[in-house]
Amino acid sequence: MTRIGAVSYLNTKPLIHGLREALGPSDSLVLNLPSRLAQQLDSGELDVALIPSVEFFRGQAKSHYRIVSDAAIACRGPVWSVRLVSRVPVNEIRTLALDEGSRTSAALVQVLLWQTYGLRPQTQVLPMEQAPERSDADAVLIIGDRAMHPETGLYEEIWDLGDRWCHHTELPFVFAMWVARADADVDELVPVLEACRDQGLADAQAIARRYAASHGLTTEDLYRYFAENLHFTLGPQERAGLAQFRQGCEQLGLVPADSQV
Repeated sequence: MTRIGAVSYLNTKPLIHGLREALGPSDSLVLNLPSRLAQQLDSGELDVALIPSVEFFRGQAKSHYRIVSDAAIACRGPVWSVRLVSRVPVNEIRTLALDEGSRTSAALVQVLLWQTYGLRPQTQVLPMEQAPERSDADAVLIIGDRAMHPETGLYEEIWDLGDRWCHHTELPFVFAMWVARADADVDELVPVLEACRDQGLADAQAIARRYAASHGLTTEDLYRYFAENLHFTLGPQERAGLAQFRQGCEQLGLVPADSQV
């Protein structure tokens, strides 16, 4: 029996497309929040999970995590669903609200602000139920649906963080990957994960039709998000980007030092 965990966010749909049906009769699949999946993997409740890259760094520092597939969630340019919106010029940001829905994006924006402007703003949490425009922080990190169409006329600057990272480093950014505990035997699962990814990309139009309206998007917008904004293969360039992100996180003390990608 292999216990598998994944996130049900929009950006994971092509990766987990058909996964439940493709698993063996004794395997299990649970969908949960990224932070909860990371906790379950760390405690041994799960054998493999699609977790954020920051959580991979933290678990790897304990020597019990490994990447097990080249199926991942990444970008090679604008990602559309992860933005920094600022009421002041970015170099004047002193307070920063971080969307509680993503620890990796929260680390990414802090790394970018430090490496581009030498800024370490005071941070606070933006609850998922709170509208970004109601935050009193100078700038707000927003992810998901609400990042795709931010309020207009309110902000001095808006950054697409995928675009900023790729221009800053000339490398892709990796948001999440399939990770297993060191003691988990998942060799038979790996081709299943990659086949589901491949089929999900082939069926991206149908997936977009199924989920677009419920997220306030057109089918075409969601299809373009899957096909143009996201990249689902962890190749050498993605691994290089992952290593550079880890180094930036370590410099700021956001993850333990000496983890290796």
